Amino acid sequence: MIWLTWRQLRGSAAMTAAVLVILTVALALTGPGLATRYSAGIAACTQDNTCLSFYDRFFGDYDMPFMAVSLVVLLLPAVVGLFWGAPLITRELETGTHLMVWNQSITRGRWLAVKLGLTGLVAMTAACLCGLIVTWWSGPLDKSAPDELALMAPLVFGARGIAPLGYAAFAFVLGVTVGMLVRRTLPAMALTLAVFAAIQLTMPLLVRPHLMPPVTSTFELGQANVDGFGVNQQEGGSVHVRLRSAVPGLAGAWVLSSNLVDPSGRTISGSGGEPAIQVSTTSGPCSPSAGGGDGCMVEANRLGYRQQATYQPLERFWPFQWMETGIYALLTLGLAGLCFWWIRRRLS
Repeated sequence: MIWLTWRQLRGSAAMTAAVLVILTVALALTGPGLATRYSAGIAACTQDNTCLSFYDRFFGDYDMPFMAVSLVVLLLPAVVGLFWGAPLITRELETGTHLMVWNQSITRGRWLAVKLGLTGLVAMTAACLCGLIVTWWSGPLDKSAPDELALMAPLVFGARGIAPLGYAAFAFVLGVTVGMLVRRTLPAMALTLAVFAAIQLTMPLLVRPHLMPPVTSTFELGQANVDGFGVNQQEGGSVHVRLRSAVPGLAGAWVLSSNLVDPSGRTISGSGGEPAIQVSTTSGPCSPSAGGGDGCMVEANRLGYRQQATYQPLERFWPFQWMETGIYALLTLGLAGLCFWWIRRRLS
């Protein structure tokens, strides 16, 4: 049974292995040079406080490879569920070959266990290796990435660490389960993709932010959390503050909300997402002639305006990786149990 399953899998496994070897060689050849350039740039920029400009230049030179390798890791679990999971049992049901196997003293449970175990193990190994090698290669870029592409950001988190292993295991068993229920390959593939995509969107939006209680703190306004000020003379001399989804001194934090609060601690709302503070714009540091720059920021801080942010700090990256992988493992076990129950009680 193991030999038969491997014969059915070896073509897809060989193709996946070839892609992983090419990716690994490419990243292994370029990774040391990437790390060396980052280390040299950090050593130079700390002497004259130009690290922000170095981060922008460094990440800008590698933004396309960064996005490409991240996309490969994100797509791999979906490919596993689509092309490995959904057809695994469905094609046997469509052709009737499962009946021949069951009539040769091989129980349904053993038949399913071998197929799930061997194919699932190969899929999980491929996804885990892909995630870890990309995590190693992109380490310098993750440290210099803009806020929306930081390590804890939803678009990047799922392409790092061990999370792809959990995604691949779940996508594979999800495909098998849908295939057993639908019993048609193409509809099973389409439904598997839709369900997996929905769950992958639900996790960072509704579940991941609450895996651990987020931290809420207030911060002075500065270059780390303010994009700039806009003076509007037509609104009673108000100054609009463009806040960033970042917090000072906590690079890489995943900011869930960022608001401007007045000296009494009340949140200031504003049109277009830009809250307005009441400060003199006819003269002083916030006047148009002053440019509304660092001086206006100092004045806003003096008046007691602050950023209030709710965030998940970067040091929770690995705890979140383990917890999210554990959630997907439980979902995978639940679907696998459903598969064994269905094949024994309902499938013929």
